[in-house]
Amino acid sequence: MASPPRSILVVSLRYFGDVLLTTPLIRSLRRAFDGVAIDVLLIAGTEGILEGNTDVREILTVAERPTAAGHLALLRRLWRRYDLAVIAETGDRPHLYGFVAARRRAGLLPPEYGKRWWKGPLLRHAVESAPQQPRVESYRRLAQAMALPFAPEVVAPTAGSPAPAWTARLGFDPGREAYVVLHLAPRFRYKRWHAEGWRSLIAWLDARGLRVAVTGGSEPGEREYVAQVLAGCAAPVVDLSGELRFAETADLLRGAALYVGPDTATSHLAAACGTPAVVLFGPTDPRLWGPIPRAGLERPYEKVAPCQRRANVTLLQEDTLPCVPCQQEGCDRHRESHSACLDRMSAERVIAAARAAIDASVAGAARTSR
Repeated sequence: MASPPRSILVVSLRYFGDVLLTTPLIRSLRRAFDGVAIDVLLIAGTEGILEGNTDVREILTVAERPTAAGHLALLRRLWRRYDLAVIAETGDRPHLYGFVAARRRAGLLPPEYGKRWWKGPLLRHAVESAPQQPRVESYRRLAQAMALPFAPEVVAPTAGSPAPAWTARLGFDPGREAYVVLHLAPRFRYKRWHAEGWRSLIAWLDARGLRVAVTGGSEPGEREYVAQVLAGCAAPVVDLSGELRFAETADLLRGAALYVGPDTATSHLAAACGTPAVVLFGPTDPRLWGPIPRAGLERPYEKVAPCQRRANVTLLQEDTLPCVPCQQEGCDRHRESHSACLDRMSAERVIAAARAAIDASVAGAARTSR
C-alpha cells in the first residue's frame, strides 16, 4: 500500500457466526498497521459478537432493512471518513458502503461476472470468494493480496464476568464442579436435533456427575423448544436460554468441560473459546461453515464424514443419507422444515463423541500438568 492507513472500516453485514469469522481478518489488519484505528460496520443486533474485542475501536450498525432516511444518514456518516475500507462480503450494500467510506478499498468479489463487474474496478485489492471455500480462507487470500501477514486466530468476545457472579447465576461453583454447556435450539428449525437425543445426552451427563447448563436465544420458538426438551428431563439443568449476551456465553464456555450444539453461532463461539466441542451438522456443508478452532483450521473439513476432529472440535454428520450435505433449508426447503439427517442422528453417536472429547481433554490437561 502507498501509505499505511490510520483508520480502517471493515464491513460485515451478516449474522453472528459470520461476524465472528471476520475476527482473524480484523486482527491481521490491526497487527499490520501500528496504531491503526479499526471500526466495524455490522447489522444492528450482531454487535455483541465483538464485545471486549481489543482490535476494534468502534462498532457502527445499520438496520437489516434500513429505511431510505436511515440509509441516507449512514452514507452521510461514512462519507470519506476512513483511509481504507475492507469489504468482508460480496454483496451490493457492503460494496456501496465501502465505496462511500474510503478512497482506498479492498474486498471480496462474487464469482459470477454479472454480480461483480462493477465492484472489481472499485477495489485496489480484490479476491474472488470461491463457492466451495471457507470464508476464512477467502480472508487469508485477501490479506495476502494486500501483502499482509495473516493471523488465523478467531477472537471470541468477553464480558469479563467474575467467578462469583457465575456461582450465583448457576447455583453451583463452576470453579469446583465440572459443567457442560448445551445449546438446544438453533435460530432455524431445520438445524435442530431431536428432543429425545438431547434428553438421553443430558441423562448420560448427569450420570457421569457433570452439571448441565443450557444456552439459547430469546425468540419464542427457541424458548418453546428448550422448554419442550427440559420438560422430559429428570436430571437437574440450569436453563440460561435467553438470559446471556454473546460475550457472557463466551465467558461461560471458557470454563466448560464440554460443549454440544447444532450448526449455530454458539458452536462457532465454543470452537473459538477452545472448549471441547461436539457440533451436529445436518444440511450445511462443513467445508464452508465448519467451526474454526481458536488457533485456526489446520486442515479443511471434508464434505461429509461420520466424525471429523479438528483441534478442540468434533463435527458429526449423518453420512448414511446420500443427500448430506444438501445445502438446502431442510427437507421441505424452508427454515421451519425438519431435516431427516438430524432426525436420524442417534443419541448413542453423540454420547460417544462427547465421551471421547471429555476424555481427550482430561488426558491433555494431565500431560500439560506434568
